[in-house]
Amino acid sequence: MAMWRTMKGQENKGRKISRDTVRRIVDFGRPHGRAILAFVLVSVVLAVLGVITPVLAGRVVNAITGGHDVAVVVWLAVAIAAVAVVDAGLSLLSRWQSSRIGEGLIYDLRTAVYDHVQTMPLAFFTRTRTGALVSRLNTDVIGAQRAFAGTLSGVVSNLVSLLLTVGVMATISWQVTALSLLLLPIFLIPARAMGGRLAALQHRSAQYNAQMSTRMTERFSAGGATLVKLYGDPVQESREFAARAADVRGVGIRATMLQTTFVTALTLVSALALALVYGVGGTQALLGHLDAGSVVALGMLLTRLYTPLTMLANAHMDIMSAVVSFERVFEVLDIKPLILESPTARALPEGPVAVEFEHVDFAYPSAEQVSLASLEDVAVLDSRGGEQVLHDVDFRAEPGHTVALVGSSGAGKSTIAQLVARLYDVDSGAVRIGGQDVRETTFESLRHTVGMVMQDGHLFHDTIRANLGVAREGVTDAELWDALERSRLRHVIESLPDGLDTVVGERGYRLSGGERQRLTIARLLIAHPRVVILDEATSALDSTNEAHVQAALDEAMNGRTAVVIAHRLSTIRRADQILVIEAGRIVERGTHAELLARGGRYAELHETQFAPHETPSVTTPSAGSCDACGHLDARGEREDGGDPTGWGPERTEAGRAADRGAEGHA
Repeated sequence: MAMWRTMKGQENKGRKISRDTVRRIVDFGRPHGRAILAFVLVSVVLAVLGVITPVLAGRVVNAITGGHDVAVVVWLAVAIAAVAVVDAGLSLLSRWQSSRIGEGLIYDLRTAVYDHVQTMPLAFFTRTRTGALVSRLNTDVIGAQRAFAGTLSGVVSNLVSLLLTVGVMATISWQVTALSLLLLPIFLIPARAMGGRLAALQHRSAQYNAQMSTRMTERFSAGGATLVKLYGDPVQESREFAARAADVRGVGIRATMLQTTFVTALTLVSALALALVYGVGGTQALLGHLDAGSVVALGMLLTRLYTPLTMLANAHMDIMSAVVSFERVFEVLDIKPLILESPTARALPEGPVAVEFEHVDFAYPSAEQVSLASLEDVAVLDSRGGEQVLHDVDFRAEPGHTVALVGSSGAGKSTIAQLVARLYDVDSGAVRIGGQDVRETTFESLRHTVGMVMQDGHLFHDTIRANLGVAREGVTDAELWDALERSRLRHVIESLPDGLDTVVGERGYRLSGGERQRLTIARLLIAHPRVVILDEATSALDSTNEAHVQAALDEAMNGRTAVVIAHRLSTIRRADQILVIEAGRIVERGTHAELLARGGRYAELHETQFAPHETPSVTTPSAGSCDACGHLDARGEREDGGDPTGWGPERTEAGRAADRGAEGHA
């Protein structure tokens, strides 16, 4: 009846389980169908064994009081022992089956969600709270597996146990059984009330724990800890955390007391019922209507009556909890991936390739297309979005040529770069590599062809070796050291105690900003792509380190097609073509000299952004070079401890001005 009420939505505030949800749950359980059936059968046998023992115990008492042979008592005792041994063996088997089914289901759900999330567009990750997404893979997946490993077997075994117990008790004495059941309302009504309150407390506890965990995660990350140390008030931080911890403590105490009250009530009612059985049954035994063994059997059976009733009475909460977990997992699985590999996709042609934008229009997907309100921790998704950000973008980067994108912030430069790597798909027009639409290209081929270095190159909390190995499977140590050499980072890594096995920390915070950026460039060199995209790749570097890295980038770009977003004049000057992007449109195109001569938007940008940093008459020595002022190491510092700029104490005013310009730009 509890299951029926749940299906009908009663006692759940009108919430119903849809048939589609049930069908999908069954679909996930179908690969484990035989194991589940065996598990249920073992649970039924265990329930039967639980009823046999009290009956045998009653017969032992009758054999003793009836003056039977010793052999009868001995065989009955052996039978009880055999039942106990079988019960213990089947209990272990049931636990193994439960674990196998549960862990198998967790594996299926987690891999399904993880693989599906991997297909999500970049916009999904920019909107979603990481903690909320991880919770779907942990808390909700575990809650869902309980439907098979716990609730299913519990409902079946408790139902069988209840029916057998009542049936056997009725055959012994229907009068005593009826009187025992009269106490059920005294137990069930408070049990249902307490069960609802306990569920609410558990839900609140989960919320408070999530809030406390979120605060700890944010404050314990390297960036969060830095922010708190710079601007936070330690006293206030401690006070706010203590408030959240106090909420968890308060709910925990109330839940514990409610559970204790619940168990105490169960014990009390069971004791009262047992007293009733012994009183009424004992009286009937003295009057000759029952034998002593039957009274003992009734008493032992009674102890097995109330626990199944309790579990079944609250089964709807367990079922609904499991179903809600499934629904939350299905929510993620139901988000449609916007970027899919075409069934007719093929690899890109070998050799140098061109990059071509053919009248491309693009708008970022709306929140409804890529996200969920629950994953963003908002009541309603943001209705904004979908505005067009690129308008009729049309250009071609010839094989081995470099195209530079310049323009105001938010003009659409990074969006163009992301479309080359197919992090998004165009709304109209086409992006082609080697004359082939990227939408008709296999993911593997595109991944091996296009390499990208972004302004904030991400590093995993792992070793340097692992972070570099992401670029290409099976890369050798010799290749790693070569890439580090070319990115001017080898001496830094060699100086570390663990070398390539050094863990860089969360987001690479154990390295300096310039070292992190050079490590991402080393990763690009290992990938050896035919198309290189640089999105402010040297923005985190000072002038000296930029000279180091620019040499490595020049090597990486040599003979390759490159799309470069840069604010540094040196990079822009060498470009074969410069595109000026404003408001998602190409407003000018040409070489550096051509655009300056035209006197348009590029000349304006050059005047305001680039010209102040031009210092052709003064050259700062590049790292690794030797001159009269001393040798610079890999970090751009003088090994002899001198002034790394090489100017010395008699620096000219022009030299100091050049330094000020470089520092301001960096």
